[in-house]
Amino acid sequence: MAAAGEITPMPDAAIFADTQAEPQSVYVWLDWLEKQLPFPVYRVSKGPLESDMTQRRTAKDGHTYIKQGLPYFTKVDGKKGQVPRRQCTSDYKIAPISKKVREITGIKRGQKTVGVVQWIGISTNEATRMKDSREPWQQNRWPLIELGMSRADCLNWMKRNGYAEPPRSACVFCPYHSDEEWKRLRDHEPQAFERAVAFERAVATNDNHKTGLFLHPSLVPLDQVNFTAKKEAQINLFENECEGMCGV
Repeated sequence: MAAAGEITPMPDAAIFADTQAEPQSVYVWLDWLEKQLPFPVYRVSKGPLESDMTQRRTAKDGHTYIKQGLPYFTKVDGKKGQVPRRQCTSDYKIAPISKKVREITGIKRGQKTVGVVQWIGISTNEATRMKDSREPWQQNRWPLIELGMSRADCLNWMKRNGYAEPPRSACVFCPYHSDEEWKRLRDHEPQAFERAVAFERAVATNDNHKTGLFLHPSLVPLDQVNFTAKKEAQINLFENECEGMCGV
């Protein structure tokens, strides 16, 4: 929409924080998208989230551990809950984007005055994810909220302008997937789904506290879940909990 002049001013750049764990369809789309825009798209990455979350490490005292920075579903005090310490968005999305913004705009260390306006493309469906910038030198803006556009409005805009429907940007093993998205991955991107299944098995094998770590709120291994086809059958955890930085 910005490239078409429907949102102004024209952005100086876009940034895609790559966890190296998106479905292949997202990377294919990004390759195409970059060719449609009059401004550069920078790809940044902290490294492979997948291996970082499944690789066992050794602490100074000799004990081994594995990072638990994803919001896995588990049992907390005997009740269904989630791992409280979630670092994936902060470490693998926000930090790399912030670093690149500083680099390309020349933001000085300790700067307190606003020098950057960052657009975040969340829609009216996801308004609860709007958050002020954590940095004093950066101001967040939500163009789709300003235009009152829902996700359906965005897809209709794409269709009216002759574009294909874009895939959702999210890690293949994101615990915030709805049943509908898990079913879509299983049926239409089986390699991505099998990758999520393998990831969950690796996490379960390395579970430090043996509490059981799952990607689905049913606390059932992903390849055994009977996904419902009804959109309303599961709370949209992604919109309620995610910080809105995927595909920024």
